[in-house]
Amino acid sequence: MIIRKKENWFRMLFIWHGSVLPALLPRLLILFALSLLVAYFHGTVFSFKIPLNTAPLTLFGFVLALFLGFRNNVSYERFWEGRKLWGALLNTSRSLVRQALTLGDTDKASVSEFVQLVSAFVYALKHQLRGTDPKEDLQIRLTAEQFRVAEESKYKPAILMKLMADWVKQARSENRIDSIQQSRFDENFDKLADVVGGCERIVSTPIPYSYQVLLHRTVYIYCFLLPFALVDSLGWFMPFIVVFIAYTFVAFEAIADEIEEPFGTDANDLALNSMCIMIDETIHEMLGEHVDVLQKTAQTIID
Repeated sequence: MIIRKKENWFRMLFIWHGSVLPALLPRLLILFALSLLVAYFHGTVFSFKIPLNTAPLTLFGFVLALFLGFRNNVSYERFWEGRKLWGALLNTSRSLVRQALTLGDTDKASVSEFVQLVSAFVYALKHQLRGTDPKEDLQIRLTAEQFRVAEESKYKPAILMKLMADWVKQARSENRIDSIQQSRFDENFDKLADVVGGCERIVSTPIPYSYQVLLHRTVYIYCFLLPFALVDSLGWFMPFIVVFIAYTFVAFEAIADEIEEPFGTDANDLALNSMCIMIDETIHEMLGEHVDVLQKTAQTIID
């Protein structure tokens, strides 16, 4: 995800990185070429004049804009839900580490192991959502036995939650915490499970494909009909107006497609790498440790 300070209004007109324009440029150039042909032949195809005017396309464009607005709202709702889930993950991680540090009689080495499990859980969730390999991130945070158990599992965040619960169970069996304190840990484990389930729901339940296909076809058919409706009134200026209108409609659709899966690596997806680093830093600072700066730099190369 690209996070930048608010630019001057004029400079915003020329921002390239982070906009959807680079992906749309080939399509807009094709439409521009078609519009030039339509202007050259005055809207005539094989000696037949296409009888289009602006009235029906104006009404249809209004309806299409409503549907695109609804599509963007649905996609942004998925994006924002993902952000809230990761915000809840940050809060719950802090609460778990605070409990491990302050509830009961636990030594720093034991708590450090628990903190590493929390950190590994966060990175495992990121990799599961992105479909990437978590091996490197887990290896540096887990013991050999813990890593073997996690490596053999398919749903690694769930297994790491169990390992955290096993740590609490052992603390209870050694009378370092009591049953009430154990139940407080369980409450936060339930919150972690809700976060994992919510993220999995977003990933596994995309917007219905038939709806996407219908809107996609409608947008492009509308854009390719525009030149025939505007050629008589705008002449050679028509291709520029058509491309501008098409850019608005097609860009809205492209942005909706990009943010509907908020856990990916597109420019406007959630910055999961940065969030993982922030969680890692805050829970280690609570323990009185600091995350390796070199490791932090490596993680933020691609977000």
